[in-house]
Amino acid sequence: MDIKKAFLGIDVGSVSINVVAIDQENNVLGKIYVRTEGKPIQILKKAMGDMVSMLPANVEIMGVGTTGSGRELAAVVVGADVVKNEITAHGIAALTFVPDARTVLEIGGQDSKIIILRDGVVSDFAMNTVCAAGTGSFLDRQAARLNIPIEKFGELALKSKSPVRIAGRCAVFAESDMIHKQQMGCRCEDIIRGLCEALVRNYLNNVGKGKEILPRVVFQGGVAANVGIKKAFEEALGYEITVPEHYDVMGALGAAVLAKEYVTTKRGCNTKFRGFEEILKKEFTSRTFECTECTNFCEIVELIAGEAVAARWGGRCGKWARINQPAQERFVVGQN
Repeated sequence: MDIKKAFLGIDVGSVSINVVAIDQENNVLGKIYVRTEGKPIQILKKAMGDMVSMLPANVEIMGVGTTGSGRELAAVVVGADVVKNEITAHGIAALTFVPDARTVLEIGGQDSKIIILRDGVVSDFAMNTVCAAGTGSFLDRQAARLNIPIEKFGELALKSKSPVRIAGRCAVFAESDMIHKQQMGCRCEDIIRGLCEALVRNYLNNVGKGKEILPRVVFQGGVAANVGIKKAFEEALGYEITVPEHYDVMGALGAAVLAKEYVTTKRGCNTKFRGFEEILKKEFTSRTFECTECTNFCEIVELIAGEAVAARWGGRCGKWARINQPAQERFVVGQN
């Protein structure tokens, strides 16, 4: 049986964990999008179990990349070859699947990003992690409050003929303004359309402030599924917006592409991937302690794999990171 080479990309965020497998031509062999549920290690292990059952038996994992806010944790759990920040991973994914992309709008569960691409590289970016207005979590909450399935949220917005103006400068104001408009008797679709427009205004005035937004503009992240937000972006910018096929797992895709490039350029390099079987069997636990070496009293997080310390994070001086096991050195590869 011929062995098919594949590469894994893992994006561990605060809201979701995405895992994708690609072949050497960047074709997606499998993808998983699951909620983190506040249990990143357990959910990641479950996702890896689902992925191995999804892949053909003749697939061999040749390289693994991780990204997202939980990238270092994921790297230790699975044995990653490359660890990259979200900006790089999303930018690489956009350039791989939409080669002429010059602007990336990314809205995820808890944060928003804009990535400026010029001549095939990331030239500028900005992130918004302060206010939840416009993120997937905020839209989920508003859909639930209005008793509308989030999948129908965007379609309903497109039915609006007379959108109302919603104050979208922050999540609290947007929600209270929506309630006020409801109490004034405004139609539901007009309120939702107004919310989409408000969120886009908020994004462009904060995340996109001062950035040169040029076509082709790519919209990715879970919120890209919302056709109401996409339409609002197109009206505000005057450009057609491209939503790639795998818009919801672009960070993981970028990590997989980077892992493939790293392993390919390092000929003879063996992947550090633990293998699905070991990941599923091994117990991972974490604990914290306070370092008393100086007056900073840093809280150190210690990840235990089996009975051994696999990694430590949290110290300002780097002392605890330096005494990590040798495998930890791979983190240097993709740090910010």
